[in-house]
Amino acid sequence: MSLPSSSSTNANPSTGISSRRAFVGTTAAASAALASMVHTSAAHAAETRELRLALVGCGGRGKGALNDSLTINENIKLVSVADLYMKNCEFAVKSAARSHADKVAVPESKMYAGLDAYKKVLEDPEVDVVLLTTSPGFRPYHVLEAVQAGKHVFAEKPSCVDPAGYRVCLQAHELAEKNGTAIVTGTQYRRQTNYIGAVEQIRNGAIGDIVSAVTRYCSNGIWFKNREPGMSDTEYELYNWMHYIWLSGDQIAEQAVHNIDAMNWVMGSAPESAYGSGGRFTRPEGSEMWDSVSVDYVYPGDRRLSFMCRQIPGSESENGNVVYGTEGTCFISAMSGGSKILDRTGKEVWQQGGSIGEAYQQEHKDLIDSIRAGKPIVELKQTADSSLTAVMGRMAAYTGQRVSWDFVTKESTLDLFPKDLSWDGERPEPKFAIPGATKLV
Repeated sequence: MSLPSSSSTNANPSTGISSRRAFVGTTAAASAALASMVHTSAAHAAETRELRLALVGCGGRGKGALNDSLTINENIKLVSVADLYMKNCEFAVKSAARSHADKVAVPESKMYAGLDAYKKVLEDPEVDVVLLTTSPGFRPYHVLEAVQAGKHVFAEKPSCVDPAGYRVCLQAHELAEKNGTAIVTGTQYRRQTNYIGAVEQIRNGAIGDIVSAVTRYCSNGIWFKNREPGMSDTEYELYNWMHYIWLSGDQIAEQAVHNIDAMNWVMGSAPESAYGSGGRFTRPEGSEMWDSVSVDYVYPGDRRLSFMCRQIPGSESENGNVVYGTEGTCFISAMSGGSKILDRTGKEVWQQGGSIGEAYQQEHKDLIDSIRAGKPIVELKQTADSSLTAVMGRMAAYTGQRVSWDFVTKESTLDLFPKDLSWDGERPEPKFAIPGATKLV
């Protein structure tokens, strides 16, 4: 069901001003004064109107995103939630109400459970903004349907896990721009002060011309959930979603996309090609994930990025980015580690701190502020580009082939989303990629 854009209630006040001028037929001075009053009144109404939120995906990331929005924004209210399980809906609402009682008003009739629960949220004309935080495989399709329903959107990363989903994201981005509806994505580093400062320094020539870069997202492991009695194949894959590539995209897409996005930002574009390798040593039986991936990306201008991600218990962790230039080196640490620049002699010439917690909240403030200002942010394409960069690296590693940006954007037919998904349905036996055997499609 397609609903009018929620931004239509905040139509350009100049239309009303023009008709009033013709109606009253006053002097130019009086008309100008009236126009000013109408514009001020409309702007104030837009800034103060309560915006009603819905959450789709009530897991840990969903509850975190909701708390960030409720904490940083005023005059907003949670009015609806959806998840695969009703117990998750109930817990998310109770959790939010404990911290933000005056910003939560979700009746039982607006808690929805099941695979299609999100549709009930999108059909609700009272919902202005929807937070989409389900497992990533659903993201492109949920975002597109939300935009078609006229909703403003916060969409967690990654935006897609395959080239088919990427094309859906581009469609959603274009439609949102036409609709005047916002899409802000969960790439918080783009709103973290030390990242913003580092990119500004690089753009201003602080390290000279970029030659190469290194980024690492190496950690100790990730959760795995055992199958519970009575679960169908589909329910178990959704329950243990991280370990199925159609749902998570593997670590490189689901987690390390943060660092890839930062490097695309630094480089000013997506890379031209990827060549990679990796494997699995410690994953549980039944997991499709690899536990290490290394990719060499080539950006325009023959600038090289050495990328690595890893989730192996007992291994050394490293998370951050280093950008090498002709005149210096920029270190951009992940989380809240800050950034610094050293010149060619090793002298520190610039540094800046940053808080990831503040960045998590800032993305939600920017979303709501842009809606109220009548200038909705639409940033899905940049995050989709970064997500597809991760997918391109995964495809290169999985197949053992060099993969180009032109191929993944124009030729690849890879579409991982099941065509016959049902809650009680059967799913194929899980399998992991083997370079040389896994084909590039």
